Amino acid sequence: MTFSSLLLNQDLLRTITELGYSKPTPIQAQAIPCILANNDLMARAQTGTGKTAAFALPLLHNLALESVESNSLLDLKSEVKVLVLTPTRELANQVFTSFENYGKYTPSKIAIAYGGVSIKSQIEKLTNGVDILVATPGRLLDHLRNGVISLENLKTLVFDEADRMLDMGFKDEINQILSFVSSNRQTLLFSATFDDAIFELSKTLLHSPKLIEIDAQNTAAQGVEQIIYNVDADKKRELISCFIGSKNWQQVLIFVRTKKTADMLAKEMCKDGIKSLSIHSDKSQGARERALSNFKDGKCRALIATDVAARGIDIYNLHYVINYELPYVAEDYIHRIGRTARAGKEGIAVSLVSSKEEWLLEAIEKVLETKLLQQWFPGYEPSLDHQQNDNRNASRPKSKNRLRKQALSRKK
Repeated sequence: MTFSSLLLNQDLLRTITELGYSKPTPIQAQAIPCILANNDLMARAQTGTGKTAAFALPLLHNLALESVESNSLLDLKSEVKVLVLTPTRELANQVFTSFENYGKYTPSKIAIAYGGVSIKSQIEKLTNGVDILVATPGRLLDHLRNGVISLENLKTLVFDEADRMLDMGFKDEINQILSFVSSNRQTLLFSATFDDAIFELSKTLLHSPKLIEIDAQNTAAQGVEQIIYNVDADKKRELISCFIGSKNWQQVLIFVRTKKTADMLAKEMCKDGIKSLSIHSDKSQGARERALSNFKDGKCRALIATDVAARGIDIYNLHYVINYELPYVAEDYIHRIGRTARAGKEGIAVSLVSSKEEWLLEAIEKVLETKLLQQWFPGYEPSLDHQQNDNRNASRPKSKNRLRKQALSRKK
């Protein structure tokens, strides 16, 4: 199958050729015809499989077709035709950039709106007319309540990373946004994982949707080598610096659970001679963008990120991901390691597991429905004394559900 066989217009095919895309990925091959036919859609595929192009290309095609037929794409300057909701600013930027790249030869006007930056420039952009808006829920509601934009004639509503949107507690914001939107619309829901909450949400959002599932539920991205090392918690930072230094790793994304740990780890690794930066929601948007830019450009070797901040980090050739701490939400493990091995490439995902985190590893194995081989790294074997003390002091009686709720309720 080729992109031309999907009946996309010539402007989009020209862009696809310039970008070097040879043939559609499985999610693109199935989703594009469905969206062009104006169906509602639930689509699940791993990160790095081309989900953004799967909805961006057909939506740009439809808007370009409408422009030709009406000779005026913007009947009312403030009316949005396509809305893409994302859970984080980083993902919003990623999706916005993709729309701009794919649509550079089309007439569609594209804008982005998220919090943490000045709202004035966003208002100016939106009031000058926009066809496609990529936004985070909170800032979108600000613009809607202030009457900056209208969604009354919205044609398509897209939920990107819908699972994370629910994890981050955006259900109330979603319901408020829906009150501004006509029920006569196309709705697209894209996610890397599906669970009961997603299917429950779909009942209120979608009408007779098509269902596309590219891979087995909750599977790790193909091409990722998963390595588990048992190590004492107080030796993790030293082991990471050892990996990066001795193996000459140049670009490493490291996941932690909290903002405090992210800042601490970046500081200590810099002392080890590994130039490192942290990224989390307490950082200003400018600081987050600079950190990500420096990481992409190779100006720092390690980027330490919380789960929320990491959504939307899309680095084509990222080869190494390290879990400094395992996530409380097992499904987040899939998203974390999916930052590598994107677009058919290979990658390595290393997880450092202390004795106190064994139960988190068990939860991940249950989700993956596979046993992950645990090993020791020479010179960093876990101390028997540490393990015995951890077992005596372990407070696992706090239920997994309670810990998950606590983790999700904290702003990362």
